Amino acid sequence: MSINELQDEVIAEFSDFDDWMDRYQLLIDLGNEQEPLEEKYKTEQNLIEGCQSRVWLQADDVDGTIVFKAESDALIVKGIIALLIKVLSGHTPDDILNTELYFIDRIGLKEHLSPTRSNGLLSMVKQIRMYALAFKAKEGKAK
Repeated sequence: MSINELQDEVIAEFSDFDDWMDRYQLLIDLGNEQEPLEEKYKTEQNLIEGCQSRVWLQADDVDGTIVFKAESDALIVKGIIALLIKVLSGHTPDDILNTELYFIDRIGLKEHLSPTRSNGLLSMVKQIRMYALAFKAKEGKAK
């Protein structure tokens, strides 16, 4: 599935709920469904700066695609990073760098987060894009 198809799937999933309490619950459920991050990846290096909660993000190159794994100590934040992983993990660096993440606005996520969580969301997206840039640069050197 393409990143845009995955974004559309997320939008459809969230449009089933009108009430934001239900949407928060969906976010929490998504976070809880995620595989826990192995302890060896919970390092200072994998911590995302700019997040009020602790969020660890691990990125691995798997056959030219980037596979992300993450965890957070806050339920809603864990759900937010799970959403980002659902949409972006398993894609090439170019796909990740060239995609506009429209699902964040369409599901109303930004306006329903506190300012600190909203900053955290931006930091998570920025970190994912930084990994994509790094893997793309590494890919270029390998050729």
